[in-house]
Amino acid sequence: MLQVKATASAPHESKASPGSAMDPRVERVIGIMNEHLADHLSEQNMSRSVNLSPSRLRQLFKKETGVSPMRYVKGLRMKRAATLLRTSFLTVKEVIFQSWSGDVSHFVRDFKKEYGLTPSEFRLGNKTTSKGAGE
Repeated sequence: MLQVKATASAPHESKASPGSAMDPRVERVIGIMNEHLADHLSEQNMSRSVNLSPSRLRQLFKKETGVSPMRYVKGLRMKRAATLLRTSFLTVKEVIFQSWSGDVSHFVRDFKKEYGLTPSEFRLGNKTTSKGAGE
């Protein structure tokens, strides 16, 4: 079973009204997501960690963030992968393993849907951009 501990949450957008704090259970789940990004995360385990049913967690999470918990995790994973592709010397496979717990082909498909490029194309485009126009 996934062992979790409380952590500070990453910056995120809240759908909560201005001046009101995000529900602490949602903040805790976001902390769990950030801490265990490359692990298999299930709504069942995340909901258990904050004493909610999976359906109640989905409802509360969507109210606070605008997306489901699993969509939020996917977004975090895509952002982490994009950052690693831009800033590291890791191979594309290593980037995928550090930011994804599922099938490589699903990751590539989802990454392309999110960024319009495969991870390899994304890296190549960012390296070309960072070198400048003079070739």
